[in-house]
Amino acid sequence: MRSIKLSLLALSAMALGSCHMDAPKTQTADTAARGTFAYDLKFLKEKDSVVVLKNNEGSGEIIISPKYQAKVFTSTANGEMGRSFGWVNYKAFDLKTPDTHMNAFGGEDRLWLGPEGSKFALFFKPGTAMTFDNWHTPAAVDRESWKLDSTDSKNASLSKTTIMQNYAGTELNIKLDRSIHILENADIAQILGITLDTAVKAVGFSTATSITNTGTTAWDKISGAPCLWNLDMFTPSPSVVIVVPYEQNTTGKIATTDYFGQIPPDRVKTVNGTLFFKADGRSRGKLGMPPNRIKKYAGSYDAANNVLTLITYDFDTKATYLNQEWKTDKDPFIGDAVNAYNDGPLANGTQMGPFYEIESVSPAAFLKPNEKLTHKHSVFHFTGSKDGLNAIAIKTLGVSLKDIQASF
Repeated sequence: MRSIKLSLLALSAMALGSCHMDAPKTQTADTAARGTFAYDLKFLKEKDSVVVLKNNEGSGEIIISPKYQAKVFTSTANGEMGRSFGWVNYKAFDLKTPDTHMNAFGGEDRLWLGPEGSKFALFFKPGTAMTFDNWHTPAAVDRESWKLDSTDSKNASLSKTTIMQNYAGTELNIKLDRSIHILENADIAQILGITLDTAVKAVGFSTATSITNTGTTAWDKISGAPCLWNLDMFTPSPSVVIVVPYEQNTTGKIATTDYFGQIPPDRVKTVNGTLFFKADGRSRGKLGMPPNRIKKYAGSYDAANNVLTLITYDFDTKATYLNQEWKTDKDPFIGDAVNAYNDGPLANGTQMGPFYEIESVSPAAFLKPNEKLTHKHSVFHFTGSKDGLNAIAIKTLGVSLKDIQASF
């Protein structure tokens, strides 16, 4: 009997030891899973001397990269072990030679210059057909490093000088300056006119990007003019819906929905002043909204991960915005001020992402020599209490989380 008891005790001890051995270890920066801010920070530190800005609350952080075109690569609202909100294309960093079309490293706020298409396009050489084979992203916003001019715990300033030729053959001498600032929760509440629930975690940052004409001739409607373009890349889920409120008391179309072929009606719809766009990363489509239609906010809600994202931006309903379409037979000075993109497989089955984007564009930079145009754009993420997120969505986007989820 005594030996049986001893055997049972031994088996019990072995079981306890086994449970102890199998218990999960505390997650650290070195062992953090993909999808966390810590994982992305470790990965990006191996590629560049990145700049990390933190808010006073300590839970909000962003990563900025001078080497990778002054991108804000990603952010978190819950510290390093929290969710990483930006999309990082890990495989793009392993390419031995640069992609001739676009080096899609990712980034939840990256800068491009427009127009992409039209007779003043920056992505096509003069005289070439506007097809993918001839489409090339300007190097300054695709693969070349930027200069880090200054940084502190809350701010970073970066710059880049470059020369580009547009489709009309005009040489553009350009200086780009980009200032990035992480926001405190009190700043977020004030900017958005909201009250932050204590059960809601938040992170926000603002960018101010300037373009200066450093040449000797003016940029006008004859030579063509560039524009600034903020593109925010995020990770999709089956339940992500982009939300773009629009002005109903005006004329003209609500949105262009056929940039890459008509978006199917089961993926985009307009309801009582709100455009909803399914952003699951499974069907490639892009849309744009003209300046007389847009309002001060756009955003998305990911019900699967309970993340509400907002952007706000400068816009001028009376300014000239540039046409970005790959066409030369349309008016180059009638274009969109806000865009959204859902990634999906190409005709050959390959796919860059998946990711989705919410974007804002500056007016055309009709600048004389040494003149400057500045475009401001801010990004916010919220997670936590659904009641708290719902109140923010209603205040800014004009719709509830229930409305967003019910849209598709």
